[in-house]
Amino acid sequence: MTVLEQKLNELKERLFVMAGIAEGMVADSVKSLVNRDAALAQKVVETDEDRVNHLENEIEDAAINLMALYQPEASNLRTIAMIIKINSDLERLGDHAVNIAEAAQFLIPRPAVKPLIDLPRMSEFAITMLKDSLDSFTRADADLAYSVCGRDSVVDSLKDQITRELVTHMTSDAATVDRAMKLMMVALNLERIADHATNIAEDVIYIVKGEVIKHGRGEPQA
Repeated sequence: MTVLEQKLNELKERLFVMAGIAEGMVADSVKSLVNRDAALAQKVVETDEDRVNHLENEIEDAAINLMALYQPEASNLRTIAMIIKINSDLERLGDHAVNIAEAAQFLIPRPAVKPLIDLPRMSEFAITMLKDSLDSFTRADADLAYSVCGRDSVVDSLKDQITRELVTHMTSDAATVDRAMKLMMVALNLERIADHATNIAEDVIYIVKGEVIKHGRGEPQA
């Protein structure tokens, strides 16, 4: 194993640590909302966000240093470039988790608008997409990456369904508007999380096959 390959493996390990934290933040943010756990929501907002932001800077600096010091070519250069992109997606995942946790902080002290059934399902789909996109990166598995891209429409459908139900609640009871809007924001953030998982899967396809595929709805919004 060359020094560059060793450094690349170390960089991937850091990325996987960051991925684990981001994945946990998404799960905890939704759990805090479902279980009405204010302390867990606070942990996501205050502690986990700082850890993700610190790791993002660390990984980006290390990746840039690798390119400057070793001038990698071909597949190694492509891998480093994709690590930088995935690193950015993971940081945004953390931001979306914080948005969900902050919505939970608003909603926890207030009466529930409706039972939370589809939001946890949406979260499970998004988290599974994230896990599989990262597994596809670890194993250089383009087929798994393609399957992640194909699942994005399920999350989109759940978001649309949740939005329709919440609009019905707001129309019938104006007093629910502020809480329903927060829940719609949670659904939107889960959709964005699935978009970022899809981006990672697309990056894996590029690394493995050199094939550029474009997310059907374009880049996820911040």
